[in-house]
Amino acid sequence: MNVEFTLLSVEQAFGDGRLGVIRKIGTKCPETAFAAALGGNGSWWLRSAAGYGDVCIVKEDGEHAVGYANAGGGLRPAFACDDVSQIAGGLAKDVTGCWLVEYGEYPQALAEKMIGRFLEDEYGLGMLRKTGKTYLDAYEEFEYKGNKFVRVKPEDERAKWFEVAPLQWYYDEEEGLLISKNIVSFVKEYCLDNHYGGEFEKTEAYRFLNGGFAKDIVPSVIREMTAEEQAEYDAYIERAEARRNPYDLTFKQVTEEDIIRGAIESDIAVFLHGPSSEGKSARIRQIDPTCEIIYLRNATPDSLNGRSVYNQDTGEMIDLPPTWYKKVVAKCEAEPDKLHVVFFDEINNALPSIQGMAFNIVLDKEVNGLWKLPENARVVAAGNDMQDSIAANQLAAPFFNRFAHVYINTTTEKWLDWAREYDIHPAIYSFIAYKRGETLRSTYDGEKPNADPRKWEMASKMLYATGCPEMLRSLIGEEITEEFVRFCSKPVITLERVLAGDYTEQEIAELDTAERYATAIGLSQAGEEQAEVASAFVRKLGPEFLAVFDSLRGQGGSRLW
Repeated sequence: MNVEFTLLSVEQAFGDGRLGVIRKIGTKCPETAFAAALGGNGSWWLRSAAGYGDVCIVKEDGEHAVGYANAGGGLRPAFACDDVSQIAGGLAKDVTGCWLVEYGEYPQALAEKMIGRFLEDEYGLGMLRKTGKTYLDAYEEFEYKGNKFVRVKPEDERAKWFEVAPLQWYYDEEEGLLISKNIVSFVKEYCLDNHYGGEFEKTEAYRFLNGGFAKDIVPSVIREMTAEEQAEYDAYIERAEARRNPYDLTFKQVTEEDIIRGAIESDIAVFLHGPSSEGKSARIRQIDPTCEIIYLRNATPDSLNGRSVYNQDTGEMIDLPPTWYKKVVAKCEAEPDKLHVVFFDEINNALPSIQGMAFNIVLDKEVNGLWKLPENARVVAAGNDMQDSIAANQLAAPFFNRFAHVYINTTTEKWLDWAREYDIHPAIYSFIAYKRGETLRSTYDGEKPNADPRKWEMASKMLYATGCPEMLRSLIGEEITEEFVRFCSKPVITLERVLAGDYTEQEIAELDTAERYATAIGLSQAGEEQAEVASAFVRKLGPEFLAVFDSLRGQGGSRLW
């Protein structure tokens, strides 16, 4: 198939007659990690002149702007195609309702950290298998376990490895035009002449797109190895991986929860940092539902350290342990094979004297120098950093250094994982996922309610109790509540109805794209025993919605965020 690559014009991107695809997806465009490594900054060139010798560009925020003709920038290629069936990748709609097609392949995302380390080690030994292809006449392509990678070594930086993957293109049916889903590459100079008059065919960008880029996106063909070569290659991979792991360790990405559990199991006190709405105590309750929580901001010396009382019968002073300590001892003795958490919350909002008492408990595993914590008791602390709370006090260095530190960041992905497990109301779960996390938080102004992860948990309880979405404005504010009410008014098929078989094929056929998307998202909250039935139903909605369902459940590669 003969292709002539071009860029969009300003009229196609911003005019009254802009492309239908652009009307649906907007002008904001993600940049691949490879394009960023080449020098990209999130903006992309158009082919239209802007006057005074300049060129039109689209900024990172999607706004129209002007750039110098002899400057560098990102490329979002497009090309005409009257018969899209010629494209080998076939067609499928994404969640916006736009057609997506695969054509060509190019370096795009950063390789996973551990794979990147392995590739760099083997590259240094000269052991990686080359495919024979080079990108931009500078970056060789290597094969590892059936996948392709390129290495980029910026000046004065560590080398980075990028995985080669199929390029995805939006198809505008009305114009017969394919537009790259991402900013995929970068040119150092749009035009050698610093005065651009709109003759795109004379620019460096055009020459690059229809020269090096057109050549580079043709997939490399890796020669099949003979049986002997394959056996030798497999043996090499096995030896190489063993060489990199002489201590038989497990190399994997770990979550915040993994680190918290690891510290607790290792009997290392752990400190959770983050704003008050990030669910620090909820994470500890996931690990130990019966954890003993002590709010140090309100603690007194007696409530934390115990007290001495006078015994009139004996004339002696008697030391009485604090109530929380007695509860912990009782739980630890009742379940000696289980770890029990003592959770000091708001520790850096406490008075310095209370912090000092807590420090002794952390340091010596002892209360008031008199009562030892049980062997199966573990200490976790949490607090707001000084930039998150005006009432927070700086922790003393010796105290700070006694902890493993975990910085809590509740992403939309993590919140949805938690919400699925903890029975958050399906309408709230679906709404947060549908809005791609835009409504998970709103700005706190001290005057009106704002949304945050904790408020949505409270909203779920209120919605279960009352069944009235309008109630939520007291928790998350009027504006987000209005959006939520509109969302709840969409006709969707709920998990309850799917499990009961309470739907018709006609009802499915009448769902529009947004309603199918909302339905697929809602069904992704299904439990493990319900997932097969839910997945089978989502297949009826279409392959693009099944991809959304699988992605939210962590089965289908990269997630939405």
